[in-house]
Amino acid sequence: MSRPPLPPFSFDDAVQKARLAEDAWNSRDPERVSLAYTIDSHWRNRAEFITGREAIVAFLTRKWHRELDYRLIKEVWAHADARIAVRFVYEWRDDSDQWYRSHGNENWQFDAAGLMSHRHASINDVRIAAGERKFHWPLGRRPDEHPGLSALGL
Repeated sequence: MSRPPLPPFSFDDAVQKARLAEDAWNSRDPERVSLAYTIDSHWRNRAEFITGREAIVAFLTRKWHRELDYRLIKEVWAHADARIAVRFVYEWRDDSDQWYRSHGNENWQFDAAGLMSHRHASINDVRIAAGERKFHWPLGRRPDEHPGLSALGL
């Protein structure tokens, strides 16, 4: 199974790869998201270490059960060969209707088939008022005309 674009990545390839990842994560479908990773993919997400697709599905299922109305934007920061670095922001609320904006950076490494073999994510959460939200599209894929992180001043 391959997941184009394949390394080595051009800038346009990296942007496409980031948008494909953003679209998958905005689906909030753990099974769909897991297919972009190698069977034995290694993650560090905050202080949690995860290995393999089954663990990725379990992690994402827990995540989206807790992080309601999740909306994400990713932006390429750098790329080289089989690696891409992105920054991202997502907004979500908890079950008490407290909104958060989570800011993070990810470092990705891909195998020759374009599957992500390593993902290292550092994330910080900031409490926000509902009126401070910037991501208002309907749940699912971010519309093409919606501004990205830089345009939003994030």
